Amino acid sequence: MRRIAIIWFISLSFIQDANSQLVSLRGKWKFSIGDQQGWANPRFDDSGWETIWAPAAWEDEGFYGYDGFAWYRKKVNGNLIPKNERIYLDLGYIDDADEVYFNGELIGFSGSMPPKFKTAYNANRNYIIPSNLINYSGDNVIAIRVFDAMQAGGILDGELGVYRLESRSPMVIDLQGLWSFALSHKGDPIREKAAWDKIMVPGHWEKQGYRHYDGFAWYRTTFELPANRDKSDLVLILGKIDDFDEVYINGELIGATNDHRRYGRSYSYEQFRAYDIPGYVLKDKGPNSIEILVQDIGNVGGIYEGPIGITSKSRYYRHFR
Repeated sequence: MRRIAIIWFISLSFIQDANSQLVSLRGKWKFSIGDQQGWANPRFDDSGWETIWAPAAWEDEGFYGYDGFAWYRKKVNGNLIPKNERIYLDLGYIDDADEVYFNGELIGFSGSMPPKFKTAYNANRNYIIPSNLINYSGDNVIAIRVFDAMQAGGILDGELGVYRLESRSPMVIDLQGLWSFALSHKGDPIREKAAWDKIMVPGHWEKQGYRHYDGFAWYRTTFELPANRDKSDLVLILGKIDDFDEVYINGELIGATNDHRRYGRSYSYEQFRAYDIPGYVLKDKGPNSIEILVQDIGNVGGIYEGPIGITSKSRYYRHFR
């Protein structure tokens, strides 16, 4: 339960280098004011839309004084994206909140949309693209939903592009990005599908539409093991969590952190989470589930600081100990 001011941003555990950009996204984008969910569909015909430059405030591109919803769309040639590499979008700085779709699937967001509006104008947007969404032999469509509350709006600044993840990442599987999320006022499991929403990890949940919430919540995601991966040599890295957690893989508890407020205060939020994964809980084929019960006892809460992912024991001791 930190008692300091928080400047929110999404931080991925990689660094751009001179050769990491695969495709530049600076330039002309299709653009429309308004808001329709069908505009995320890669088959939507946007030929009648305006064309504007990004990065630039949309006020400087002919939409002076406009506050509200708008969408950007752009095609990317999949032949320029190498297979068997981890890929992400850098979309620079967007004012105020955004949701980003790749071939029709939500891959990330920053801030929150009305009615629970929260700006993220000062957050650099980095979103991992799941490899199963990429068409490596043809067009891919990026669609960005933006809400601006006041003053300048849109994709304002940055080195927009498609990038490869920095090759020296210690992660075998990077789990930062979009997770499923549900509040649970007593910590009970969530059975109702409608109760689950989306959240970005890492990041405080207060900055993603759950302002002033203290209590229990569940995080959930899935992953698949690389072929022929040794299941006995893996560690789950969860960065820092505010305040307490219980971590399950395929329904099996693999670790927990809770200092039970020793001396009247808790310092669990400061502890770096890393849990050995017992090989017997993992599936060789098909998705493995991760479920994390988090309890926040005051102020900000959630899985708030990375890195987040799965690494080998040797890499864990080399990079994190």
